[in-house]
Amino acid sequence: MSEHIHDRRRLIKGMGAGAVAATLGGCLNTTLTPPAVGFQRPLSRNPLVAPKISSGNIVRQAVGHRPYRPEGFVVRSETLGNKTLVHNYGHGGGGISLSWGSSALAVNEVQDHENKQAAVIGGGVMGLTTARLLQQSGWKVTVYTRQMAQYTTSQVAGGEWGPYSVHDPKVSSGAFKQQLQQAAQIAHSTYSGMVGSYYGIRWIELYSASNTVPKPGEFARFYPYTQTYGPGEHPFASEYCTASATMLVETPIFLKRLIADVRRAGGQFVIRDFRDQEDIAALSEPVVFNCTGLGSRTLFGDTGIMPAKGQLVILPPDPAVDYLAVGGSDKPLYMFSRGDCMILGGTFKPGDWSTEPEPEETQRIIEEHQRMFANLA
Repeated sequence: MSEHIHDRRRLIKGMGAGAVAATLGGCLNTTLTPPAVGFQRPLSRNPLVAPKISSGNIVRQAVGHRPYRPEGFVVRSETLGNKTLVHNYGHGGGGISLSWGSSALAVNEVQDHENKQAAVIGGGVMGLTTARLLQQSGWKVTVYTRQMAQYTTSQVAGGEWGPYSVHDPKVSSGAFKQQLQQAAQIAHSTYSGMVGSYYGIRWIELYSASNTVPKPGEFARFYPYTQTYGPGEHPFASEYCTASATMLVETPIFLKRLIADVRRAGGQFVIRDFRDQEDIAALSEPVVFNCTGLGSRTLFGDTGIMPAKGQLVILPPDPAVDYLAVGGSDKPLYMFSRGDCMILGGTFKPGDWSTEPEPEETQRIIEEHQRMFANLA
């Protein structure tokens, strides 16, 4: 995991698909210097209001398993029988954010292939963006998936653009870190060119609370309007707060549009569950892209990939809350205000395959978010 403001990798592990831009270096404290009067928002001209958060407002809860590899995601090609196999999986909590970039690197692996027929295995965001990039390069594509995108981990994602909770910097190689930067650059550029209602992408303010002096991180260049406020200069329950602008991807809209785009370009979807590599080798397409995420553990024996359980609390949408916020104590917090709902997170539990929400985590998420916004009207 990598920092945006200060040691972000350590605490932003709890983010859903894309994480956000900073952490809280210490417990939230509602007894700090009173909030600044007349705080001027850097991007929005609207009043900064507190979200309405209570256990009585919960619409539902969701659990997702991020395909996490401490060494980082895999993009490489190899031979499988008489086929070319290209891997594109293991993006942790940065799948939505990195999708266009990682998929571009994957497609580049076969740019000189003569027979432009490809099978894409996996119908989440990696499979869909891989399919679209192939189609834009003149390929005929069939997407084989166990289930459509609305039932995948990609659907259970907050959607803020931030390539975090992707790897463990103590384990990942220098080559991977360069690959991450390259994928992030491509993805950010692609998303910024897609902003608009059709794909459900928009720019929005992000507030990152911290009780330690924030420091710029390796992805800071992707966040315009960045400004750090000290004690008494901002309305959040923390010593410091960094405001910036980020892109929010409304995942239900985005995934639906990608599916429609694939079909419109002549692509087909086939519901199929592959048991082993022999099933894959039997496909008619000469090029196969593996975008199965956690499925790569069974299909290709990658024991380094594991689930990182994330738990979300879903509240009704609140149009008055036109910003995102991040903070936390010893565990991360984030609030994403989307058009379809308000999402509260989070948790990041590597190796946890359980699929049920944990009541104690629900209570923590609700109570700590209430404290985060205690100084707002």
